[in-house]
Amino acid sequence: MKEKLKAYRFPLILLSSIIIGSIIGLVFGEDATVIKPLGDLFINLLFMIVIPLVFFTISSAIASMDSMKRLGKIMSSMMGVFIVTGIIAAVFMLVATVIFEPGQGVDIPLETPENTEDLTLSEQLVNTFTVSDFVDLFSRQNMLALIIFSVLVGISTALTGEKSKGFSKFLTSGSEVFMKLVQLVMYYAPIGLGAYFASLIGEFGADLIGDYAKAVIVYYPVAVLYFAIGFTLYAFIAGGKLGVIRFWKNILSPAATSLGTGSSIASLPVNLQAAKRIGVPKDVRETILPLGATIHMDGSCLSAMLKIAFVFGVFNMDFSGWDTFLTAIGICLLSGIVMSGIPGGGFMGEMMIISLYGLPMEALPIISAIGVVVDPPATMVNVTGDTVSSMLVTRQIEGKDWIKQAEV
Repeated sequence: MKEKLKAYRFPLILLSSIIIGSIIGLVFGEDATVIKPLGDLFINLLFMIVIPLVFFTISSAIASMDSMKRLGKIMSSMMGVFIVTGIIAAVFMLVATVIFEPGQGVDIPLETPENTEDLTLSEQLVNTFTVSDFVDLFSRQNMLALIIFSVLVGISTALTGEKSKGFSKFLTSGSEVFMKLVQLVMYYAPIGLGAYFASLIGEFGADLIGDYAKAVIVYYPVAVLYFAIGFTLYAFIAGGKLGVIRFWKNILSPAATSLGTGSSIASLPVNLQAAKRIGVPKDVRETILPLGATIHMDGSCLSAMLKIAFVFGVFNMDFSGWDTFLTAIGICLLSGIVMSGIPGGGFMGEMMIISLYGLPMEALPIISAIGVVVDPPATMVNVTGDTVSSMLVTRQIEGKDWIKQAEV
């Protein structure tokens, strides 16, 4: 019993700090924002680490692979898992929206959004996969371009063979150094997360009440249920009873960090630690988690379905029929997998909802506002979904007994 409590000690400290911070925010209101810099410091530290961490972890993982055939297996298995879990998330929220009708009876004054930028598909694809200058890779706004660069560096290192051994060791050392840096930063997490939640609740707590309350009331329980039931099931499929135990033993730290930061990228360092403790192999976790933080968003699939159902209710449109539902699931997949990796992808996903259903542009602020109020649990589901996906991919590649043989 004592050993079990010890294993959960740090996640419980993080959750306690969030609860204490939330109480401070409720009690002191906007006055609690005075401690916001303490929270910003923690988030900035994570963002500061994430760029070199992504480069070193991905490139070293691929450079250390025995063959490119294994990389191909990891990537193909990963995309299969991402698509299947995205569809399940979309259907899960679809059922909830059909039952509870979140947009029914909502009266929101419509405002025409100001200048919206026209984005062509070709421009978006170029901006997604490449940057015009090497130094632009050092911005988290170009994360997918950095990931592709890291993959290419890893492949080039592996193909160079004997001559690249020194560089390969450098990449591996860099990966270990930045993972250690993450451990050091996490000692500050309880203070940082507590302060961040205090200022967040103090400033915006009251704004969550109103016309969007029904959408929030639907999304939050559904996200928590998907997290608790869906991910437990995925962990069981991946590693049986031991998989479930290891998943829940290690997932609370990434979950708490993602709730506090509201960013999959900022939560990546903590998530890599969790996957390592679960027993996911180095090359699998260091390939899938950085990619997942950019192109795998189960929480975004959930929120995209809620946005569609909500805006249908606002405009008194009939949200029923197989055509409507299948189109909605397709949009959710694009929003949660394809669009999430494109700069401005969230905006493009919202524009896609409006254009495919023939809605007026005035619907854009309504959809965007839902994204804001459901962001914390959506990010939590996005981040933890990457962890359990890495377990499912390992199950496909290593076989059913992988978790028993894993070094933790």
